[in-house]
Amino acid sequence: MEYSIIDVFSDKLFGGNSAGVCVLEKWLPDNILQSIASENNLSETAFLVKQNGYYDLRWFTPSIEVDLCGHATIASGFVLFEEKEKNASVIEFKTMSGIMSVTKENDLFYLNFPSRPVTVCPAYQTFEKAFDVKPVDVYKAVDFLVLLEDEQELKNINPDFITLKNIKSEAGIDNDSFGVIVTAKGNDCDFVSRFFAPNAGIDEDPVTGRAHCSLIPFWSEKLGKKIMTARQLSKRGGNLFCEDCGERVKIGGKAVRYLKGNIRIQ
Repeated sequence: MEYSIIDVFSDKLFGGNSAGVCVLEKWLPDNILQSIASENNLSETAFLVKQNGYYDLRWFTPSIEVDLCGHATIASGFVLFEEKEKNASVIEFKTMSGIMSVTKENDLFYLNFPSRPVTVCPAYQTFEKAFDVKPVDVYKAVDFLVLLEDEQELKNINPDFITLKNIKSEAGIDNDSFGVIVTAKGNDCDFVSRFFAPNAGIDEDPVTGRAHCSLIPFWSEKLGKKIMTARQLSKRGGNLFCEDCGERVKIGGKAVRYLKGNIRIQ
């Protein structure tokens, strides 16, 4: 099968978030898809099959299938625009979270994703223990959102991932397909964030599109702005161009190819 690795939310190699993209002629058994994602050992591997004019799209971490992934969707769009759909400007995907699209505008790729507004939830002790800092507030949609005082405090946290995993039992969650967004107002952009999902096999994700489904409506309301810039403060780092469109959000970024090859399943 054809296989690519794309660095997303970056304009240079070794930045942003790497995603694997596998273009299939037909679906393989789920255990094979999971084994490929585990072997790749990237935060997500996307698998695509074209059917009835759409591309069916699924995302796997090294340990589980997830219901939404931003950077691997942009990576999928990048590969299709370059190799399969050269005359297209928009590519639509069927996913377990509904129809998603990637639009190419010059050197930027924009996701059109569902908005996931957060609501206030208890200030679980796990977060203060794992981050060694007292949150300003804690919220939740699909993922948790932990608000900190400022960008420097966010940069300084050094999570205890064993402790952070305890949020699953403390909050009574019955699956592993969730993460913890930690965010603060930015110094030279509108907002900054980091994303942790140790229960899903990802300690810290470099740049996380799905997190911005909640971050965009959250900061749009706080800042009184619809169009914003954001930065994820992981070691690799990444820049995102964001727009609050009501029930949908637009998440934009650049992307570059790292690898093109083939995977042989014998």
